[in-house]
Amino acid sequence: RDEEEDERWQPLMDRSCTDVIALVIFILFWIGMFFIAAYSIAGGNAYRLAYGTDSYGNVCGMKNDKIADINLKSAGLDMTGRPYVFFMDITSPKDALEICVQKCPDKDLNNIQEIQDFAKNTSSSLCEYDIKQADIVPAGQSHLGPCPNTPVKASTSFLNRCVPKDAPDFLVKFMAILNSYDIFYKVLSDVFQARAEIAGMCILAVVIALLMVALIRFVAGVVMWIFMAIVAVASIIGTALLWWTYATKRQEYYALPENERLDENGDDVTAFLVYSIIATIATVVLLIILVVMRKRVKLVVALFHEAGKVFMHTPFLVLQPLWTFIALALFFIYWTAVLVFLATAGEPTVDTSTGWVTYQDPEPVRYMWWYHVVGLLWTSEFFLACQQMVIAGAVTQVYFTRDKKQVSSPILKATGRLISYHLGSVAIGSFIIVLVKIPRLILTYIQAKLKDKENQCVQFTLKCCICCLWCLENCLKYLNYNAYTVIAIEGTSFCTAARRAFLALVSNALRVVAINSVGDFVLFLGKLGVVAIVGAISLIIFRTDTRLHYYAVPILVICVFAFFIAHCFLSVYEMVVDTLLLCFCEDCRINDGSPGREYYMDKSLLEFVENSSEALKNLDKKKKKEAANANEHVELRETDPTENALR
Repeated sequence: RDEEEDERWQPLMDRSCTDVIALVIFILFWIGMFFIAAYSIAGGNAYRLAYGTDSYGNVCGMKNDKIADINLKSAGLDMTGRPYVFFMDITSPKDALEICVQKCPDKDLNNIQEIQDFAKNTSSSLCEYDIKQADIVPAGQSHLGPCPNTPVKASTSFLNRCVPKDAPDFLVKFMAILNSYDIFYKVLSDVFQARAEIAGMCILAVVIALLMVALIRFVAGVVMWIFMAIVAVASIIGTALLWWTYATKRQEYYALPENERLDENGDDVTAFLVYSIIATIATVVLLIILVVMRKRVKLVVALFHEAGKVFMHTPFLVLQPLWTFIALALFFIYWTAVLVFLATAGEPTVDTSTGWVTYQDPEPVRYMWWYHVVGLLWTSEFFLACQQMVIAGAVTQVYFTRDKKQVSSPILKATGRLISYHLGSVAIGSFIIVLVKIPRLILTYIQAKLKDKENQCVQFTLKCCICCLWCLENCLKYLNYNAYTVIAIEGTSFCTAARRAFLALVSNALRVVAINSVGDFVLFLGKLGVVAIVGAISLIIFRTDTRLHYYAVPILVICVFAFFIAHCFLSVYEMVVDTLLLCFCEDCRINDGSPGREYYMDKSLLEFVENSSEALKNLDKKKKKEAANANEHVELRETDPTENALR
């Protein structure tokens, strides 16, 4: 069957919808997401989470309406002038009465009289709402009210909650940093003062990254050969040094009289002999690999050149991460907003033991949490997969168009094919990644919970499982992208494309290794080059800036942004190279260079095909024949009397 398909193989043609069932499931899943959003917005109150509530269901800092079926005299009050939540006993906030206050106590209050004086001086009562200032002293103190237990510690506001300043936890330490006017203030001040320069350097990083994308194909070959030469020379020198050390120690050992030789020195000589033998074997294997990989590295260099040509035909391809980032940012904003409403979608009830209002999550809400988290993972992976499919579609269109002058709007056409035919394939591919990611995240959470436990065996087992799942996830991501490339070429379903991509990668393992080692190293050097250039320019600009306390801070911020910017652009270059490799492999698998089955690849890649000379002859014959037919057609038109008469 595969041979019959190969005979009528026409890339980029004969499209039909793929993996429709997966697309229907994804759409149904998102209908569920919209239902959760509607339920959360209808039943939730985000202000409860943002501003906090008292024990009677009132949102602090806002005017509240009466809660249905809640008949409490302190419920539904106007708390416009009371923006802070105060706990009657901060040491046990879950069991203590909570009220809204006008001001958090800014000093220690050691007895009930000081609480009354604080209320008189600040108009902020720390007792229940129906307790007047004059009645504070005889009202009574308890963690249940009406007035707080003493001493009441001096507090500061954090997220509209009164938190003691001397509480021994990370929150107060963090607040102390925020409230201090030393290092943290100076760092923020430096970033703020240099905001214009940081923005300018980020724009410069974009420009340099674009130049790097344009120029890297010219320097990739030199860098790769230098890198391989350094690895080979370093291995040989390292092995030689080990043998020299062994010979020296052996000579020193046997130069001693036999009764003065120590066993430790003999073991040292033996150890260096073992090290030298292992290093020699490793060096020989490495040199053999380099010799064998030599032609594959040449192919990587050629693919880098072809990738540069692809960007000449599709310059806007480098902007694909920008659209993906915008889509992910908008989705994350939506997801977070729904999460906030979902967290406050509980049903208000009165606790009969305390008489306070509590919010109980209905049973369905507990499952909605998991559904919402899966929606975050699946949709994020879906957007990333769409980007990969568009890039693969644009690159394959350039590769499998014989006359590159006829290439027009490859990105728009790739996007159209994705939306029209292959959203189901993207949905199933992204869901496979989620199936691996969820167990890994669960195990990571369990490991964090068991971090302080003494059972080292469990810790080690969890780390091994997490590492294996991480490796599996990255392998599946790489296979998925190559499957998307096959889908872009042939229009097959995801499973069929994944099988063909896997077979292609296995049969071209050395080429894949060359690209994923030497090629990725060159791209990493490109990222470092962008960071180094931007960082050096930033250093020249900021070193004489008298406004800054620590000019290294904005330089560090700029370098971090520059690295991520370079990563976004050069990761597209990496995907283009991977796509070209699979296109090359599929081209070699289907075609043989014979008439009617000519290769689609450029001449620069034909030298890596076994029958390249014959293929080049056939390609030249075809071009000459097409040119002769075109000239003959022109001559016939010029000598046609009917056409001349019409003219």
